[in-house]
Amino acid sequence: MDKTMTHNRRRLLNPARVAGWGTIAALIALPAVAMRFTSEVDWTASDFVFATVMLGGVGLTFELAVRASGSRAYRGGAAVALGAGLLLLWANAAVGIVGDEERPINLWFTLVPLLGLFASIGARFRPGGMAAAMLATAVAQVAVGIIVQLHGHFTWVFTPLWTGAWLLSAWLFRKSAAEH
Repeated sequence: MDKTMTHNRRRLLNPARVAGWGTIAALIALPAVAMRFTSEVDWTASDFVFATVMLGGVGLTFELAVRASGSRAYRGGAAVALGAGLLLLWANAAVGIVGDEERPINLWFTLVPLLGLFASIGARFRPGGMAAAMLATAVAQVAVGIIVQLHGHFTWVFTPLWTGAWLLSAWLFRKSAAEH
């Protein structure tokens, strides 16, 4: 029993976990501190709830990915996918990818990480399936870029950047699948 408690304490106090959760806490606290010094930052309670849910959700999901596989490639694929999804959703909610966040065309960009999430669930988070899920997400990112282009908006930097992130994630998951 004593050995188990020591092992659990060591696992909870893992420096990488402490750094990860500490970074999330600092990112959530940063706007509160900034609001004390400038009127340029004006977050509401719902902004803090949104940030906590988004960042906490990514943190918890990465914790699950770390437990799902000891493969560095798998963990890297999960980190890239989660980071890309987080940044895409956050940028879209904060300022919008096309124009401002109120424009309906921006809803297309929300669908991309949702597709990745549902495809990952369908793949049961297995490495080979995750590679296919991230490839499908990359294809969806290109499709959304084309749809937005057809509506007269240019995302020629944004689309390749995010597509590259999804493809990198797919490659890492494929590498993890090859390790097994």
